[in-house]
Amino acid sequence: MPAIDYYFYCASPFTYLGHNKICEVAERHKVTLNYKPVNLFALWDVSGAVPPGQRPPVRQRQRLVELQRLAAWRGLPIKTAPKHWPVDAALADRVIIALVEDGHDPRYFMHKVLSGVWAHDDDIADEATLTSYLSQVGLDAMPALKDAKTDQIAAIRERNSKDAIAADAVGVPTYVYNGEAFWGQDRIELLDEALTTGRAPYHPH
Repeated sequence: MPAIDYYFYCASPFTYLGHNKICEVAERHKVTLNYKPVNLFALWDVSGAVPPGQRPPVRQRQRLVELQRLAAWRGLPIKTAPKHWPVDAALADRVIIALVEDGHDPRYFMHKVLSGVWAHDDDIADEATLTSYLSQVGLDAMPALKDAKTDQIAAIRERNSKDAIAADAVGVPTYVYNGEAFWGQDRIELLDEALTTGRAPYHPH
């Protein structure tokens, strides 16, 4: 079955805004989503990006406008200045990896995490919050949380980060299909078109 490598970071608003849509597109085309949480800051070190608070004021203002515009387009609620942000999403990322390694679909847990930050003012760095999310989607919290703290799971996240860099992922979310990187949730429709037409992938020349 064809697959899309889905690179993301659980504190990313743009991952939140695109998550339901990329899941719907993958389901409609019967394409597997390979969930690959990354260390976003490792990607930014290569691509030259900086955290929002370090960007010029004009870019900070436009980011806030863009978040509102995209949220309205996707039909999602958003808090542009959530209570718990910036937040370290590493544990949430690693829980997703643990779920995948144990054969579970992390789609709905991941939605809980993303919307927790950007719609509900939840603290996704808090284990109790993640435990609640896991229970709400019918998953046993203890194995995932325990495994998430292991060196093995941390190493997978670092490997995902290196793979994302190798795939030319500028930031998150990035969806890699057929060797072509689609960076940003606003590229999902273009990915949908590539899946629909079966066109050959584009590459840098």
